[in-house]
Amino acid sequence: MQRYKNLGGDSGVSAYEIGNDYIKVEFLGGSLYLYNYNSAGRHHIDTMKQLAHAGEGLNSYINRNVKKAYASKLR
Repeated sequence: MQRYKNLGGDSGVSAYEIGNDYIKVEFLGGSLYLYNYNSAGRHHIDTMKQLAHAGEGLNSYINRNVKKAYASKLR
């Protein structure tokens, strides 16, 4: 997992892992979710990858667009 930069200073995201067709997102409370092309769509996953790399906006994007569109809750 890669530590999320949290440039805005107020994100609920703590870390992420990016694969070809997925992103795993870990939140501050320790919960870990898998989002993939099948669950959330290619456009959303690719946008989430960009935001994760940028270190800003990922938590807000998830809450607005894909909150319940995860493939599985891993913990």
